[in-house]
Amino acid sequence: MRNLPLLFSLLFCISAYGQSRPNVIIVMADDMGWSDIGCYGSEIETPNLDRLSKNGLRFTQFYNTGRCCPTRASLLTGTYPHQAGIGHMMNDTGLPGYKGDLGSDVQTIAEVLKPAKYSTYLSGKWHVTPKIHPGSSQHNWPRQRGFDRFYGTIHGAGSFFDPNSLTRQNTLISPYADPEYQPKEFFYTDAINDHATRFITEHKGNNPFFLYIAHTAPHWPMHALPEDIEKYKGRYDEGWEVIRAARYQRQLEMGLIDPKWKLSPRDAEPWSEAKNKEWEIRLMEVYAAMVDRLDQGLGRVIEALEKDAVYGKGISRAAPQGTPMILLQVFLPGPDVKRLADLSNNQ
Repeated sequence: MRNLPLLFSLLFCISAYGQSRPNVIIVMADDMGWSDIGCYGSEIETPNLDRLSKNGLRFTQFYNTGRCCPTRASLLTGTYPHQAGIGHMMNDTGLPGYKGDLGSDVQTIAEVLKPAKYSTYLSGKWHVTPKIHPGSSQHNWPRQRGFDRFYGTIHGAGSFFDPNSLTRQNTLISPYADPEYQPKEFFYTDAINDHATRFITEHKGNNPFFLYIAHTAPHWPMHALPEDIEKYKGRYDEGWEVIRAARYQRQLEMGLIDPKWKLSPRDAEPWSEAKNKEWEIRLMEVYAAMVDRLDQGLGRVIEALEKDAVYGKGISRAAPQGTPMILLQVFLPGPDVKRLADLSNNQ
């Protein structure tokens, strides 16, 4: 599969606890295209990410491996996926670069930061080892790869209402039998953001923290909450051609792309020939709702930073203290959004 551009945005500095080393937060969304949030031309409502973009930087050219686990392996280790042992997916082909399990000869960013006395937290999807079943080796689980605290899934995909391989620290758990987290209604995107918020508020001491918020959304299955879906009712009735043209125009107006880069050829049938329009419309509505919910939860993360005086008002205020925070927003595009805005051929 050819490489797809990776939206790698919103790098900015903010004040933090009074130490010279920055706190670092990386947020990752799975199978989301770079035009799927408002500050990159989307009709999907993402006010929290838009706010970060307004006060930060938007990057417009980056590349990933086009799949979940190789990209995550690269992001975690700073190496090419084949060097990390995950050149394709979680199956072992017998070749060195295709073991399907994160290599012991590479270090994760959490392992690298430990000697610098960072506290290291991970909330969300791991997906760099096939060892997901009870009794399997946990040598490549987050706690054994540098993370002090972990809540999330070891496996790559599953229900947002009852995710498989859900784990707290090193213990597989059920969301419905977890005494530490009992929301009114369990939804995995909320759980990831809620635990990220918890890790921030429970961080103690003067040492900095590294927090990796690794979302599954909006990766399949297409699961969203009714109230979020309702917000987008009717918004996609005109079909994907109208939506992608509108996004392209907004990106031109935002200066995100060069006008000489024309809209890439459509990779699906014309909307007029779509056989299951109601189904396709519903898919787009649910997809938008998944992205919207992710943004809502990140708003709570930002609130936690503000409440604990970790979040500053910009580089100018952080600079005198010499205590920046680096927040990286990472989105992994995938096939789910190509009908809406596949601009990758021209990047």
